Amino acid sequence: MNLQAVNPVARVIALLVFTTPLLVSIDLVSALVSLACTIIGAPILGVSYRVLFRRGLPIVLIAPVSGISMALYGRPEGREYFSVAFAHVTDNSLGLAAAIMVRVLAVGLPVIVLLGTIDPTELGDGLSQILKFPPRFVIGTVAGARLVSLFQRDWEAMRRARRVRGLDGHNRVRRALTMTFGLLVLALRRGTKLATAMEARGFGKDVSRTWARESRWGRAETLLVAVCAVAGAMSIIIAVWCGSFRFLGA
Repeated sequence: MNLQAVNPVARVIALLVFTTPLLVSIDLVSALVSLACTIIGAPILGVSYRVLFRRGLPIVLIAPVSGISMALYGRPEGREYFSVAFAHVTDNSLGLAAAIMVRVLAVGLPVIVLLGTIDPTELGDGLSQILKFPPRFVIGTVAGARLVSLFQRDWEAMRRARRVRGLDGHNRVRRALTMTFGLLVLALRRGTKLATAMEARGFGKDVSRTWARESRWGRAETLLVAVCAVAGAMSIIIAVWCGSFRFLGA
């Protein structure tokens, strides 16, 4: 199935029904099942393992951070391996840490698979025509989403400008903070101009609008949502069957 031909609204709904069950239980089995479904389904949906690894690498690097905090400050139960002040490393906290780390991957990687190539304009068409969202909200959201792609371009332009002026420096932390502040200023200026331009063109008026592109919901969209819903429910069912289901980690 090529996701490019699937309505973006269906892809968003599919992501919600697939990942929401993972919020019910904090256990290792349900997270592993969801992660396995993502890895198996990625090439079927047109996302190669190379692309999945490249885009998912930041998530893989961030996952241990959540696991470390849970290992230190999770509810202490079972055998205690390490203790200092409020930090207790026990059997329960280590189990929760492993579940959280895998769960971060199980929630983050489907976002890359389902929403990695989504078109903001097509998503706006679907939100307004299929879900009947207010046109003013949809147009503002689409305009903001399209501007996100300019952040990387602005960052590169600022980096080159600083290097030309001899302001590159060797302190990476200070340079990153300075450039982040500059990027924030550029974003605020661009947002103000965009809001003024949209208001001048009548986007603020509550009037009936037409759409240049028709957003459709067909069999492919229904199939994608149904498969993701079954996969999400299957992860919880298998966790209950294995006896590892823990409602909210309790």
